[in-house]
Amino acid sequence: MNAPALANTFDVDAIRAQFPTLQQEVHGKPLVYLDNAATSQKPQCVIDAIDHYYSLDNSNVHRGVHALSERATQGYEGARETTAQFLNANSSNEIVLVRGTTEAINLIAQGYGRPRLKAGDEIIIGHIEHHSNIVPWQMLCEQTGAELKVIPVNDDAELQLDEYQKLLSDKTKIVSVGHVSNALGTINPIKQIAEMAHAVGAVVISDGAQATPHTKVDVQDLGVDFYAFSGHKVYGPTGIGALWGKAELLEAMSPYQGGGEMIKVVSLNGSTYNSIPHKFEAGTPNIAGAVGLGEALKWVQNIGLDNVAAWENELLAYGTKRLSEFDGVRIIGTAANKASILSFVFDDAHAADIGSLIDRFGVAIRAGHHCAMPAMERFGVGATARASLAVYNTNADIDAFIEALEKTRNMLV
Repeated sequence: MNAPALANTFDVDAIRAQFPTLQQEVHGKPLVYLDNAATSQKPQCVIDAIDHYYSLDNSNVHRGVHALSERATQGYEGARETTAQFLNANSSNEIVLVRGTTEAINLIAQGYGRPRLKAGDEIIIGHIEHHSNIVPWQMLCEQTGAELKVIPVNDDAELQLDEYQKLLSDKTKIVSVGHVSNALGTINPIKQIAEMAHAVGAVVISDGAQATPHTKVDVQDLGVDFYAFSGHKVYGPTGIGALWGKAELLEAMSPYQGGGEMIKVVSLNGSTYNSIPHKFEAGTPNIAGAVGLGEALKWVQNIGLDNVAAWENELLAYGTKRLSEFDGVRIIGTAANKASILSFVFDDAHAADIGSLIDRFGVAIRAGHHCAMPAMERFGVGATARASLAVYNTNADIDAFIEALEKTRNMLV
C-alpha cells in the first residue's frame, strides 16, 4: 500500500492499551490477533459509547418527544453525520445506515437494479470479489435476465483492465468491484474502473468493507455512484454499516423493505414513502450499533488514516519478508498495490490444520475460502491461511506468528 511517512506522534503501544481484548492470554499465551479482515477488535471508547447508550439514553429514535428519545436520536443521526464526513459525502442524507456491506449491496441490487435491468443487460464484477458482491448480482440476473460478466485477474491477483475494457459496452448497466480484496489484499484501481464504466453509462458500486479500516476514502474523488462498508471491520460494532449513494440515485430508487419509519403517510389504499435516507431504514434501527459506529469512526480519524496506512504498510512489508523466508510457504496475492493481508498456503499442510494448531500458541488467524471461492479457484487452492493486520499490530506480533507457524509445521510433518 502506498502511504505517506509515519507521523512522529504515532504510538502503537498507546493504541494497543485502548483494546481490552488484546490484554488477555489464550491457551496460556499472550493473544496475537491477526484476524482483522474478518472483524477488528474494539477500543474502550466504542465499548463505553455503547454502554452509555444502553445505560442512560436507551429509547427509540425519531418518534419520541421525551428527553431519552431526543438523546437517542441525536446519537443515531450524529453517527450518520460522522459517516458522511468520514467518506466525504456531500450530505448526511446520502448515508443509509444498514446492517453492513452485504445488506447495502442487496439494497442496491433490489432497489436500483431490479426495476431497471432487463434481458440483454450486463453486470460486471471482479474475479476476486467477496461473495456479498457476487451472489446479489447472480440473484438479480436470475430475476431480470441480465448477464454477469467477470474481470479476470493476473497471477499477482491484479484486475486486468485491458480485459475489463473489452467487457464494457452499451449493454453494461452496473459495475461492482471491491475496493480491497478481503482474501488477497489487492487494492483495486476504483477511480479508473469508475471512469471507464461511466464512459459507457454504467453505474459504479464499490464494496469498501476492507478499505475503510486501512486507508482514507473520498467517495467524491473515487467517482463511484455507491460505496458500502461494515462497522465491525473498522473498530466498530457488528450489525451496523453504511451505504453511501449519490442523492439523485437514492431519490430515484424504491425501498426494498416496508414498515415503520420509511413512510410519510400510510392508508389502506396506499403509502407515501419518506425522504432519503429514511425511506431505506424500515423498522427500529440498530441504534446502539450506530452510536458505536460513530465513535469508532471518530477514533480512527483521531489517529489519522494516513498514519494508519503508513504503519500498516510497514507491517505488511515486514510480514511479507518474514513469511517469504519461510520454506514451503507460498503467498497467494502479490499485487504491487496491496493492503495488509498475508494469504498463504503450505506445501504439505491444509490451511484448516494450520489455523487450528497455531491457535494453541495464542495466534488467531483465519483459514478457509474467506467467502471468496472464485478467487480460491482462480489460484488453484481450496483454501488459504490468512493473517490480516490492523493498526494495533506490531512487528513483535509478526515474529510471534512466524515462530508459532514454525512450531505448527513441526507438529504436522
